[in-house]
Amino acid sequence: MQLLDIKGFSYEERHGLLPTLVSAFADCGGWILKRKTLSPTTIEFRVEIQLRAVIELYAAIISSGLELTRAGHLGFTHLCTCRKNLSTPADLGQIVTVRLEISFLEETTLQAFFVA
Repeated sequence: MQLLDIKGFSYEERHGLLPTLVSAFADCGGWILKRKTLSPTTIEFRVEIQLRAVIELYAAIISSGLELTRAGHLGFTHLCTCRKNLSTPADLGQIVTVRLEISFLEETTLQAFFVA
């Protein structure tokens, strides 16, 4: 079993993004192992999916509007490459655990970086 640790952020409201992500997990055949609030602005999901569905999960996360870190994109790219190079149905049935940490940011957070 592989573990993929992903961090992302969004300027969307929590109540708008989370149902979209939960639906995306289910649509990819994934199941949520844990949902945990880490802070008032950060939430964590632990999701298991089969390796065969990693491309669909990656696309669904991106299309939801969640922004991933560079490391997150590289992690998904690595899994997509592994998926492409495996040939048997048993290999594609491997379980991958994705730990997705989402930070909800406000526009004022972004503006604070540009104020000198």
